[in-house]
Amino acid sequence: MRLKITHVTTYTYDTPVEYALQQLRLIPKSGHGQGVISWSSSITGGTKQVSFDDLFSNHTELVVVDPGATRIEIVSEGDVEIEDRGGVLGRHGGPAPLWLFREATPLTAPGTGLRRLASGLRAAFDDFTGIEPLHALSSEVAAAVAYETGRTDSGTGAEEALAAGHGVCQDHAHIMIAVARLLGYPARYVSGYLMMDGQVEQDASHAWAEVWSEALGWVGFDVSNGISPDSRYVRVATGRDYRDAAPIHGLRLGAGGEDLHVSLQVQQ
Repeated sequence: MRLKITHVTTYTYDTPVEYALQQLRLIPKSGHGQGVISWSSSITGGTKQVSFDDLFSNHTELVVVDPGATRIEIVSEGDVEIEDRGGVLGRHGGPAPLWLFREATPLTAPGTGLRRLASGLRAAFDDFTGIEPLHALSSEVAAAVAYETGRTDSGTGAEEALAAGHGVCQDHAHIMIAVARLLGYPARYVSGYLMMDGQVEQDASHAWAEVWSEALGWVGFDVSNGISPDSRYVRVATGRDYRDAAPIHGLRLGAGGEDLHVSLQVQQ
């Protein structure tokens, strides 16, 4: 399937910016059944400084906001060809070693709730091989945490979201990753896009988890939708958690408020 994506991010500021730096991870990956046919990005109110691939093979751009700017608009768009592999990506690659994805991070640090969830599933993982127990884990996370927007934010950790019982795709991914690691599996976070049935306009990108198994290598799990990614999914960035794969992350000096608006279109 060929998907067309247009992702527009706009920041407006109450007062002119003294200094601001944005790190962008908005260019999809090629490989594992996904090919970028064409892609472009443009910045209004800022200047690209450097482009590079980071530790997790994410295409990364650094942008400096123009001094005195009160608005910056980032437009990232292009076409991507996707092959449906049922979520199976296969072998591990890139400079980040596999063991790194076994380590907890601040957003995936386990507490009592995550450990209890892992303990309840451990027997299933001991008795079966393959990825069936991982699908069971995905279902358990979805049952434990209802999908609700506006209740968590980018700084909410997996343990906190599990205790609250509500969250969004980011929280589902973090919980799945944290429990998989407790059960001995390397796991990572994926940020990207999802073509939604009957809905072109969206207000946010999507996120899911990938878990590595001896049998199949990396396999994706979208807890929020109860499936493994298919040809409607576009992988953009990966990492140990959201912070490694955030579409846009930055810093700003100076007083004044900031307003963020995201416009996203994903269509065949």
